[in-house]
Amino acid sequence: MPVGEVPATSGAGGMVLGGGAAAVGAEDAVVMQLATVEGQDTVITINCPDQAGLGCDLCRTILEFGLRITRGADVSTDGHWCFVVFWVVPRSPSIKVRWANLKSRLMSMCPSSYAMPFYPEITQPGPSQFYLLKLFSADRKGLLHDVTHILSELELIIHRVKVSTTPDDRVIDLFFITDGMELLHTKERQEETYSMLIATLGPSVSCEILLAEGFQQGFSSLPPTISEELFRLELADSDSCSKSLCAEMKKMQKATINFDNSLRPAHTLLQINCADQKGLLYDIFRTMKDCSIQVRYGRFLSDKKGFREVDLFIKQADGKKLIDHEKQDALSSRLMSEMLHPLRVMIVNRGPDTELLVANPVELSGRGRPRVFYDATFALKALGICIFSAEIGRQLASERQWEVYRFLLDDSKEFPLANSLVNRNRVVDRVRRTLLGCFN
Repeated sequence: MPVGEVPATSGAGGMVLGGGAAAVGAEDAVVMQLATVEGQDTVITINCPDQAGLGCDLCRTILEFGLRITRGADVSTDGHWCFVVFWVVPRSPSIKVRWANLKSRLMSMCPSSYAMPFYPEITQPGPSQFYLLKLFSADRKGLLHDVTHILSELELIIHRVKVSTTPDDRVIDLFFITDGMELLHTKERQEETYSMLIATLGPSVSCEILLAEGFQQGFSSLPPTISEELFRLELADSDSCSKSLCAEMKKMQKATINFDNSLRPAHTLLQINCADQKGLLYDIFRTMKDCSIQVRYGRFLSDKKGFREVDLFIKQADGKKLIDHEKQDALSSRLMSEMLHPLRVMIVNRGPDTELLVANPVELSGRGRPRVFYDATFALKALGICIFSAEIGRQLASERQWEVYRFLLDDSKEFPLANSLVNRNRVVDRVRRTLLGCFN
């Protein structure tokens, strides 16, 4: 497809943010055709120089903003310049998308090696500054998710958290965060954060933002038996789950992956047919990025039964087709694992208490999966379960690094956990389904 030519977007409607109504002009790398009514797709068109892993980074940012890629997407690149179209909608009516901020984030991800003079405002961002948000508040159900929701709306990204409850039912939250807008060093941005937290949580809340110099991601230390269970390659058939989740799992397990080297002289066609789920395209592109596979063209289609067809024309890092059957099997196995089990959830005993564990693989670039903490706390809030303490850390297992979320759950009369296998399974079920997109 020629650079600057946009596929038909009938039915998308809406106003355009950043350029002409239906075409990408030379003045802008990112064009958004915003939906005018709820339920319509917003069309995001990106036209910029290519770089390794760009598709993964774009999908990650779209996921981070609480958006779902709907009926399709198009990716085309000649190895030097890429053209991408995404059709997206918010995952929930409660998600307020700052479209102008999303456009700025996507623009910042476009490579800076432009030969033309009409991209002077685009620069590749450097390492983000880490900040420590200290928050003190009275405890209540759903508090941690409410804070997480506000931080998400503000584009403040949580990298590590330490949450604890004092004997007098006060909560001390320590969030190590970065700012997607790179403005948290300003008084105005800090005041905006304070105002939104106080408006939602009440005047009894006090908070403070400090520089977190020398921040390092903490590491979890799980007992070997629990670690082996959490990070195993496949989930056992005996794992407890609800009928609805088991149906979703069975649908996912119908995934097929095929390679075809007969259609193009210089590319391998990779065909994936699988159940659609939250972050699917991110997981596919993340795997391609980590395995040093170049995607030259891609098309993604969804049907009404919840399945998605993915066609990718790919090359290896050396520019050659993927012909070797052992390499094909290795990539197929890795993709299947990432699509079937992108996240791990389990409940364990921590002394007399109950602990919820959620884990996801970290990209080779060091980035964790977006919105996991948000979704896990959302699920616990929906069940009416209080979180006594929480923390995020990293752990090495199965020859890769994982991000581990640990929640110490309050055992109440309304929702007993210590001696109730049914309730413990309900927690795992709800969290899994929320993470997979079965709940918003």
